[in-house]
Amino acid sequence: MQLTASSPNPDPAPASLLRTRLRTAACVLLASGMPAAAHAEGAASNTVEASVLVYAEQGRARVVEPAARISRLFANGHSLSLSLGFDTITGASPTGAVPTGSIQTTTSPSGQVTRLPAGMLPVSSFSDHRISADIGWQAPLGRLFTTSLGGHFSREKDYQSLGLNGTVSVELMNRLTTVTLGGGYNSDRVFPDGGTHAGLGDGAVISTQSNRKHLATRMLGISRILTRRWMMGLNITRSKDDGYLTEPYKVVSVVDGTTGETVGQLTEERPDTRDRSVLMASSVYHLATDVVYLSYRYYWDNWGVKSHTFDGRYRYELGDSTYLEPHARFYTQTRADFFTYGLVRGAPLPAYASGDIRLGPLRSVTVGATCGFRLPVTPGEWTVRAEYIRQFGDGHPASAIGAQRELDLFPAVNMGTLVVGYSFTF
Repeated sequence: MQLTASSPNPDPAPASLLRTRLRTAACVLLASGMPAAAHAEGAASNTVEASVLVYAEQGRARVVEPAARISRLFANGHSLSLSLGFDTITGASPTGAVPTGSIQTTTSPSGQVTRLPAGMLPVSSFSDHRISADIGWQAPLGRLFTTSLGGHFSREKDYQSLGLNGTVSVELMNRLTTVTLGGGYNSDRVFPDGGTHAGLGDGAVISTQSNRKHLATRMLGISRILTRRWMMGLNITRSKDDGYLTEPYKVVSVVDGTTGETVGQLTEERPDTRDRSVLMASSVYHLATDVVYLSYRYYWDNWGVKSHTFDGRYRYELGDSTYLEPHARFYTQTRADFFTYGLVRGAPLPAYASGDIRLGPLRSVTVGATCGFRLPVTPGEWTVRAEYIRQFGDGHPASAIGAQRELDLFPAVNMGTLVVGYSFTF
């Protein structure tokens, strides 16, 4: 995107810096995922980016993810990028069962048996690895249009994903407005350990074949430079999932209708289609030296889940290529129509049911900061990002039965992330 000004720049910040920041903002607002392609011919360059992510949940999952990306910007404005990642995931994940007043026994997909104390949310241990690769191509068409194409592959022990995506952008109104149309398609396969179980059943295996899952996405985005310092964007995304959408290792507790005690469990069952919609508004404002980022995201789907996300960042320039960017985020969502804290023994079974807390009424708060800097001994830029996340939900719902009223059915969980990154251009 090119900025034009109707009058000379009277501000202390150089015009080139403003243009760079707003071009970066345009990529964020439109979620292109590709490096910005130059509209004018210039010198070719290469950029290498490497990072390591460490993520941990208190008493639950832990993830270590090294990743690398190399991008080539050609002299004609075309660009090509390749990203590679490798995840190691260990720890434990909630099974979907609810806490109970007695000791519970859980069995992981690998057959590991764990006995949990009374009142504890049941979790199941797991370990997995994931490899991923993404490739993207971006090219200008004339001076006003830009196109991009991308591909994705990832594989883990029980899941494989293949995807394609593309966008086309056009600059309008003296190149102060950018409109982007995009779409993508994923064809995934799910092959659970031990086979696929019958939904809302006692664990009987009904198939040892892989299950198909498809995702089609469409996106329309518009960004507008309102002043030389202020930019806003609006995106709407529609997507449709169909196929095997059930989590193969999640269960639903069966409880006594009087005491509320757990008397058994069934495998969960979810609908085989899901229509999702996202509306996101973003704003970027460049102060004399610092930059303020604000965004609001509204999500809704035909499962009954609705969510609101408020996100804010402030990039504080410290000088000498050093900056500090505090970050705060608040998220809240409603429950899915078929989310439950347990099915009552003897009652007719519903068509769908899940005890997965990710589909329950929950909120999360994130606070953190990113620090960027350069070291004299290295040619590129380093970044360090640390964040703390607290997730909590309705642990004492009105629908609780008997002993459930004395237990926290949705205990809060603390999470933390640390990302160290390095990039250089040559």
